[in-house]
Amino acid sequence: MSLSLKTWAATLLLGVSTLASAANDGQARANQLLSSDEQFRETWKGVVHKEERLPDWVMNLSGAAQQMTAVEEDGERYLVGPLCETAQSCQHQRLIVAFSFDKEHAYAMLVEVPAGLPVDKSPTRHAHYRFLGEPDDGMQALLKEQLRKAPNWY
Repeated sequence: MSLSLKTWAATLLLGVSTLASAANDGQARANQLLSSDEQFRETWKGVVHKEERLPDWVMNLSGAAQQMTAVEEDGERYLVGPLCETAQSCQHQRLIVAFSFDKEHAYAMLVEVPAGLPVDKSPTRHAHYRFLGEPDDGMQALLKEQLRKAPNWY
């Protein structure tokens, strides 16, 4: 019994370290997660299944994505990264996604800025934020912090 427990623990550690390595090497992208692992798919489905009027690219995590990074929040590690329908649409609509390393939890923040906003106007002041997955205050802060790191966001 202890051999199988050791084998299970080693497998778990290998999976987590592989995921962490992929995140740190910039190998993971939000638009690849659902096709890469059934557990990511099931977790994301649980986040969006009751949501109304979400664009298809959000429902399917498809579109233009940048590298995800490993971030810690309240003692738990997450893969976090941005996603847009297209690279050009990022100025007006983007999604910041966070998946726990154990793939059990996912959260997101959909950010929409009115089209035609003059370049001298701060997108932060005119943005509408919609949170998915019922993130607590700490997770909301993490998602907003990731958005602040985006180029052309002020």
